Amino acid sequence: MTIAAASPKKTTANLMKRLANSYMNPYVRQIVLAMVFMAIASAMTASIPLLMEPILDKVLSGTNKALIYPFGGVIFLIFITRGLSTYVHVIIMNKVGQSMVADIQKDMFAHFMRLDLAFFHANPSGHLISRVINDVTVLRAAMSDTLTALGKNLMTLVFLLAVMLSKDWQLSLISFVIVPFLVGFVVYIGRRLRKISKSIQEELSHLTDKLSQIFHGIRQVKAYNAEDYETRRAGGVIGRVRDKMIKAVRVSNMSTPVNEVLIGLVAGSIIIYGGLQVAEGAMTTGQLIAFLMAFIMAYEPVKKLAKLNNSIQMGLGAGERIFDMLDMMPSITDQRGAKDIEAKKPSITFDRVSFRYETAESDALHEISFTAKPGKVTALVGPSGGGKTTIINLIPRFYDVADGVIKVGKQDIREVKLKSLRDCIALVSQDITIFDDTIAANIAYGHPDAEEKDIVKAAKMAAAHDFIEGFPDGYQTQVGEDGVKLSGGQRQRLSIARAILHDAPVLLLDEATSALDNESEKAVRKALEALEKGRTTIVIAHRLSTVQNADEIIVLADGQIKEQGTHDELMVAEGLYEKMYRAGFEE
Repeated sequence: MTIAAASPKKTTANLMKRLANSYMNPYVRQIVLAMVFMAIASAMTASIPLLMEPILDKVLSGTNKALIYPFGGVIFLIFITRGLSTYVHVIIMNKVGQSMVADIQKDMFAHFMRLDLAFFHANPSGHLISRVINDVTVLRAAMSDTLTALGKNLMTLVFLLAVMLSKDWQLSLISFVIVPFLVGFVVYIGRRLRKISKSIQEELSHLTDKLSQIFHGIRQVKAYNAEDYETRRAGGVIGRVRDKMIKAVRVSNMSTPVNEVLIGLVAGSIIIYGGLQVAEGAMTTGQLIAFLMAFIMAYEPVKKLAKLNNSIQMGLGAGERIFDMLDMMPSITDQRGAKDIEAKKPSITFDRVSFRYETAESDALHEISFTAKPGKVTALVGPSGGGKTTIINLIPRFYDVADGVIKVGKQDIREVKLKSLRDCIALVSQDITIFDDTIAANIAYGHPDAEEKDIVKAAKMAAAHDFIEGFPDGYQTQVGEDGVKLSGGQRQRLSIARAILHDAPVLLLDEATSALDNESEKAVRKALEALEKGRTTIVIAHRLSTVQNADEIIVLADGQIKEQGTHDELMVAEGLYEKMYRAGFEE
């Protein structure tokens, strides 16, 4: 079971602080460099209205012809400098923003890999993919916008306010009257957008999961003529995403008319007040135009900052979901003082083990006790739902027992390092996983440095070499998603070859030959018998004919051991095993 770690309340300040501390610190130097260029670009912007007064009063008035060329050259240099500085700081900050978000994605994926199997059972793959892609995409846009625009717009606004104050402090105070109203409205919209953003990401995760399920089960969709049904289901989710997106756009743009009304009110007041001042000779036309130009230019960064807050709040809504996942902690971890496995050929012992799945009402296993000995084959048989696969899942600690102890050799598996435990186990499951990669990479999964001769040897032992050589690209054949280019038997033989290459002392076989035809099964059974020698082997089988030669057969039903012994002993006992065998259970 995965548990959520205690974390501080996810306020805007806490989220921003966490993003800064965890992901911004490595890029402080680049950010400082970008800020320098931002300051240059902002100063150049503010210098334009500052120059308007002398240009209007001295140059364009015709009173000083000698200043025309110098002022024209200065204006040209200002725009060149501003353009180059803007280019540099945008490139640097976008690079920092993209790098930070890439770090978050890497951390999320690495964190997912450390979480328990129960976590993946509780969270559909589509939801997890949405967290890594959709949520982080929203956060990427917010961070890129923030890092690129926040510093520059703030600096530009500060420089322009300084110009306004230098021209007329009274007019500046009139201009500042609207600031509290603008800030309050921006905060209100931001709060609404944060909530909407979270709901959008939830709907997108549902959509991703829905599409993933449909595409994964496309054969069933086609077989049952369910295309229209699935189209309607997906269409419903797509419609909800559309409605949320429209709502976000509507809310985020509420600031536009409000801003225009307030800015228009102030601009009109400036013109009235300034016009009277010019008429009375208390202010020149150049001073008024310079002030008005500074105010209008300051309005642009104010609008951008308001929009930027919308983007930030949308990003933080996604950030909350991201950190919710990063705060999840696995319950199955190495205990303090955990050691490597000591035994070279360990036994596997279950001592009064009980286990119940989190959502189940009854035990999957109840006081199970047995020992699988080194060099011996222990077979688990019985009706479906008896607990066979649960036993297999408990040995590598995919789950932890509720009561009792599982030992590897003489060590409690909870006192052994997880890596050491899983390194000593090779698992071949009935749920075959083949990755969209080459055949060689699938066989060498977990051993990327394996030599070609070892891969070929494992394939031959698994009776897979012949069909692999039949492909035009041989071992370099791309098998497609979930091995779609392979038959069921071919996929299973690759899975067996993977386990053979792993060469672990404990071998877990969960219906390892279930998808093979008779001829292939004979070849693989022969290979597995050679592989089982000297190893602690636990086999799950429904076809009882495949385990007649097992050293010990354990019959499970309703999570309990009903019988235990060799094939001959169990047949003589005339219990559940004998009834299953006589009834042709293996068929």
